[in-house]
Amino acid sequence: MTLTLLLLTLFTFSFSAIAPASSQCSITGLPLVRNISEIHQDNYGRPGLSHITVVGSLMHGMKEVEVWLQTFAPGSHTPIHRHSCEEVFIVLKGSGTLYLASDSNGKYPGKPEEHFVFANSTFHIPINDAHQLWNSNEQEDLQVLVVISRPPVKVFIYEDWSMPHSAAKLKFPYYWDEQCYQVPNNKKDEL
Repeated sequence: MTLTLLLLTLFTFSFSAIAPASSQCSITGLPLVRNISEIHQDNYGRPGLSHITVVGSLMHGMKEVEVWLQTFAPGSHTPIHRHSCEEVFIVLKGSGTLYLASDSNGKYPGKPEEHFVFANSTFHIPINDAHQLWNSNEQEDLQVLVVISRPPVKVFIYEDWSMPHSAAKLKFPYYWDEQCYQVPNNKKDEL
């Protein structure tokens, strides 16, 4: 399936707006088919990263799935992290290294397995398995299409692979969801 066909399929879902129409967090007036080069992209303070939320829960009202297009410059990487959702990657171009620690039931992630990823490969991350993606290719960008379940994502970040799971720092909403996240009306401060 080509990227274009995949994206057209994703945009056939019915969306429901969850933010005011004046915000980029609304789908009011959003065309069914969009040009990816015209969608907002940012590095969210992470040098070497270009992130585009192609379609998202907070930004577009998706309930079951969210899709990102991420490009990593040579040497850039994600933090070591885990989340309580499934994640699927499709490598569109470049190559890199996936580090995956599959011991989500232990006290800490432990030594990760290394997996080489390359253009036209795909891989998935099981729920709560700590992982990290590196563009270990010094010559070209690593570009991936990422699909997550159960958005918006709640990310637990580790300083290293020996950090206890209980000490991982929760980041929610995640950087690209911050602008669109709204605290529900029934979640008021108790003071």
